[in-house]
Amino acid sequence: AMLHVDNAYFIPNFSVVGQVWKTNLPSNTAFRGFGGPQGMAVIETIIDRIARYLRKDPDEIREKNFYGTDGNNTTHYGQVVENNRLMMIHDRLILSSEYEQRRKAVQEFNASNELFKKGLALTPVKFGISFTTSFLNQAGALVLIYKDGTVLVNHGGTEMGQGLHTKIAQIAAAELGVSVNRVKVNATDTSKVPNTSATAASAGTDLNGMAVKNAIGKLKARIAAAIAEMFTEKDPETPSLADAIQFQDDVIFDSRHPERKIGFAEAMPLMQLHQVSLSATGFYKTPNIGWDKNKGFGKPFHYYAFGMAVTEVLVDILTGHHTILRADILHDVGDSINPGIDLGQVEGGYIQGNGWVTTEEVKWDEKGNLLTHSPDTYKIPSVQDIPRDFRTALLQGVPNPNAIRRSKAVAEPPFMLALSTWLAIKDAISAVANHEIEPEFSLPATNEVILLAAEVLKWKKKESIMEQTVSLK
Repeated sequence: AMLHVDNAYFIPNFSVVGQVWKTNLPSNTAFRGFGGPQGMAVIETIIDRIARYLRKDPDEIREKNFYGTDGNNTTHYGQVVENNRLMMIHDRLILSSEYEQRRKAVQEFNASNELFKKGLALTPVKFGISFTTSFLNQAGALVLIYKDGTVLVNHGGTEMGQGLHTKIAQIAAAELGVSVNRVKVNATDTSKVPNTSATAASAGTDLNGMAVKNAIGKLKARIAAAIAEMFTEKDPETPSLADAIQFQDDVIFDSRHPERKIGFAEAMPLMQLHQVSLSATGFYKTPNIGWDKNKGFGKPFHYYAFGMAVTEVLVDILTGHHTILRADILHDVGDSINPGIDLGQVEGGYIQGNGWVTTEEVKWDEKGNLLTHSPDTYKIPSVQDIPRDFRTALLQGVPNPNAIRRSKAVAEPPFMLALSTWLAIKDAISAVANHEIEPEFSLPATNEVILLAAEVLKWKKKESIMEQTVSLK
């Protein structure tokens, strides 16, 4: 939370102090974002309050305080925000989401409706990618090529439905220049790849993909040397060189003599005849990161992922019920390895985050017993919580120079985009008092919280009117 409390904003006079408290409640652990959601909720609330105090659109305050590309780009812990995509995403999303037109439409709707209010909010995310415990940023792999041209990949990541094995297979195929149908990814097994790091911190593909690339690089070097020797034997006067051997479209060829080529599957039995080892281990550790936890200074992250969401909600003032009318998301994943998986992660993270900011309330009794311990009392998002109009896109044309295949991690950052839902609800409630009074609004914004906040705002509005009337007399 302390490393993400700045979110997307350059704040030169910023000091963050964390305190650890021992409670009488059961121990628990971090969830998607590992403190990021909590930290970002703090700064987004601050930005929102500033805008309401100044009677300005919160987006205006956000845009003016984004990290810059040339200056104003150093975090409170000393890391420079490189390859900043914030303004690019903002400008594109403002247009594609029709933000300004919808802001006017929301204001007109609220002016003519007393029982229903609409809210609109845009929130960004800047999320650092890496384990902040630096030694965990490592991964291993074991890649085996069989003489029929098939490839078996072992790596240290855990597939839990996020599509990691699919991306690893695609990475292996791309690095070897073969069809992905030739590649199989084995179930993670410590007898093949020992001493694995956790599959967490959104780094599963980054770390294990690079380890696989490292292993395949060794295999390609061996195969290229043998193939170059074979080509040279057929034409000694113009020898082939190992560094000119290329792997592409299931073919191995000499880039200087393109007519010299052989199919990948055809070449593998020959590798066995030439006694070339077709198995290799790979290893990767993230370079140039590390920070001093005691001083709170350094470079804890390899790079940053960026994204933004615009959410519009409709709130029933009499019941506290809210409906997400529309959500527009634009997210930066570099050169996507698998756009289908990445879009699913972005949409899933946003929906999961909506549960955190609206329905997933945790309650204990006076003895510390958990009361919200079943689907009856702990409400996760359902199909009814999906935006009626859901528009998600990946930022195009911005490769990431710091990760495998110029891609970016995508697992955790979209979760924080759901803060736009929370602040859109707050915007709707604020309209009860014409945005003149700051609504007191906690997380999660359950129906009860929304209803009580609206009632308090109504009361404060009446009180304010009475005070003004008395002062006029």
